[in-house]
Amino acid sequence: MEGVELELERRSKFLNSLIQQKKKAKEQQDQKDEFNVRVRASDMPLSVQNRAFSLSRGLLNATPGKADNKRLALALKKDFDSAYGPAWHCIVGTSFGSYVTHSVGGFLYFQIDKVYVLLFKTAVEPLDHQ
Repeated sequence: MEGVELELERRSKFLNSLIQQKKKAKEQQDQKDEFNVRVRASDMPLSVQNRAFSLSRGLLNATPGKADNKRLALALKKDFDSAYGPAWHCIVGTSFGSYVTHSVGGFLYFQIDKVYVLLFKTAVEPLDHQ
């Protein structure tokens, strides 16, 4: 009988985890809809992605009319450098090509309204001054 109870508990935990994952996915989708964001590619934790979406939406809303791509890129880079350490790079525009190497967990390519944003981090190694 003990084996059956353990199996029921295991299944219950599994089902609860599925429910939590579904709720989290729904919340993330709602937030993307709120910001009018479409993720094209990502290797970045969701909380960090949401920071980029929120900052981008705030800056775009603050400058009605044509988006100031250079200003958006600068603001994202500076914010991410201060929050997550140096060597963040940001490219913003409506048409560009890229091929980059990034640190693990430090890559996000998304569209917000009609603007595309590529945000990525590279490793920084100290120089040996002899």
